[in-house]
Formats: sequence, structure tokens, C-alpha cells
Amino acid sequence: MGILGHHNLQPFLEPIAIFDQFVAKEPQTLVMKEKVLSVSGDSFEVKLANGQSLLKVHGAWVSISGRKKVEDIHGKHLFDIVKEHLHLHTTYAIEDSHRKKIAEVKNNLSVLGSKATATFTDSQGKAVTLRMKGGWFDHSADIVDEKTGNPVARIDRKLLSGRDLIFGQQTYAVVVAPGVDAALIAALCICFDEKNNEPSS
Repeated sequence: MGILGHHNLQPFLEPIAIFDQFVAKEPQTLVMKEKVLSVSGDSFEVKLANGQSLLKVHGAWVSISGRKKVEDIHGKHLFDIVKEHLHLHTTYAIEDSHRKKIAEVKNNLSVLGSKATATFTDSQGKAVTLRMKGGWFDHSADIVDEKTGNPVARIDRKLLSGRDLIFGQQTYAVVVAPGVDAALIAALCICFDEKNNEPSS
């Protein structure tokens, strides 16, 4: 079982995906890097637990919108992540390579604290809403499908410890359920991380 030993996420028989090529039949563990301010523009790679690269993220630190360009390992431009302004709550857009919005991530303040919600139309034309259950800086938090109530992914800050912490500092693991788009989940985590590392947050 290894790194997946404590994460038995139920598979989704109807895939939840925008990028179908990133849907797997087995759980996938992504290794994500938290935001680090640097002249490199916060560029990094999203990797699998075995060290294999999955996505390349290129930050533009001089951009007001903080636009991040995301490519597959072959250099194909998949999508951008952009902070939208003139919203009451912090909002990020995920745009395709033609700058068309394909998903929105919004942080809503409530009596229970900050709640992050992602909305999009999946590759099969279904409207999907995903919500974060738990706090970003908790040891673990779930991203849950609103329709079924089942977690599509689990963010875990305890999986990467000791010898597993080989990808550098300030990393965490995200276990993606079978039948769920790993690239989409990575994009959501980048949005959550951007929001929670804002100086004003």
C-alpha cells in the first residue's frame, strides 16, 4: 500500500474530469509544492509519489493577476490559473489555452470560516461543484463532490515525512480518487494555496 495505506477513496464510476487523459483507474498521489515567493516566478513541477512528473507550472511573478501557465510533461499548454479582480470574495479562474474560462474557484466567508468552492462543466457536459471540507492548513482536508458527498481527493500534510520528503521543502501530498481528473485537482490546490498565502489573508 505504501503512501496510499490510509487513504481508501471510493472510485467514481462516472468520471469527474475536464482533462480526461489525467483520469486513472487507481488512486494517484500528487506531490505538490506550496507557494514560495522567488524571482523564479513560483515555477515548479507537480509529481506523482514515484517521482514521475505530471505537470509543469510556470508562474509570472510580475503579473497583477498572478497568471500561472500549466503544461503537461511534453510541454503542451493545458490551462492557466488567473486571479480575478472586482469580486467580493477571492476568486480564481481556470482558463483553457484560448483564455476561455473552464472552471472557477471561489472562497466564501461564512460563520464556519473560509470555504472554498469550485464550479465547472465537466468533459461530459455535467455541472459539477466541489467543496473543500476542512481547513487548508489542517493535517488533512477533503475536496468533496457536492452531488454524491464523496471525496474526490484528500490533502494530507503528514504523508510526506522522513525519507518521503525528497522533493524539497514545503511540500504536501494530495491523494486523488480513481475516476477523478488529477490535473483538475492539482489546479484547485494551486488556487487554494494562492488564496491562503496572500499577505492579507
